[in-house]
Amino acid sequence: MAVPPASTLADRALALLGEGPQPAGALARRVLGLADPPDAIAERLAAALLGADPRVRQLPDGRWAAVAEAQGSPLLEDCAFAVVDVETTGMRAADDDRITEIAVVVVQGTRREVVVDTLVNPGRPIPPAIVHLTGITDAMVAAAPSFDAVADAVSGALAGRVFVAHNARFDWGFVEHGLRRARGVLLAGSRLCTVRLARRLVPGLPSAGLDELVERFQLEMPARHRAAGDALATADLLGRLLGLARERGARTLADVEGMIRPRRVA
Repeated sequence: MAVPPASTLADRALALLGEGPQPAGALARRVLGLADPPDAIAERLAAALLGADPRVRQLPDGRWAAVAEAQGSPLLEDCAFAVVDVETTGMRAADDDRITEIAVVVVQGTRREVVVDTLVNPGRPIPPAIVHLTGITDAMVAAAPSFDAVADAVSGALAGRVFVAHNARFDWGFVEHGLRRARGVLLAGSRLCTVRLARRLVPGLPSAGLDELVERFQLEMPARHRAAGDALATADLLGRLLGLARERGARTLADVEGMIRPRRVA
């Protein structure tokens, strides 16, 4: 058995805290290698290891977290969010399906502004089931711009902001493939999924669908299954969920990202 120096242990603890705030027990198990330490002992060990470290703070609920400077992560109040919703011809962004409508709502502090809201000509027929769901018809998009024509506006709205969507993987996939085809660029950066965040922060949630969450939080829904309506509702939902995250001690973007990152078994 080898005992690493305290500085190495502190660095390992900081790396663990990069995943998000951690209770003392997790630090004792994953950093110090203790199998099942009593809570009181874990708390004392965590305090001895991290209490004087300026890179770390203890949250009101007792967990330990890396400060924003150590994480290289902005404070939530300094973040600008781009809340995105797309309507599409189907579910397969990598294949033949295309965007028929896109909206981007910028949220920063008290600002909530629709900066992109446009129909998009997908260059192919819209299936009847999709027309029934969204109300978007081939006639409506016939004179609409192609995604290539709106790609610069979309990328400009996303630049420097955190990508947010309800089921972010879906919207991200369509925007990413659209930008790749139109401009040969990759979509990269931070993203938050309000589905995953709601599942983590709202106890006893039977469904994380947008309709159910809008009803639960009594939010406005301007137009369901239209890009701007869904994006505005998701922007309001994001505000509520970030409020719940703050109640749990989140101060930075990394804190919130840690809440929705899949948990590893120690």
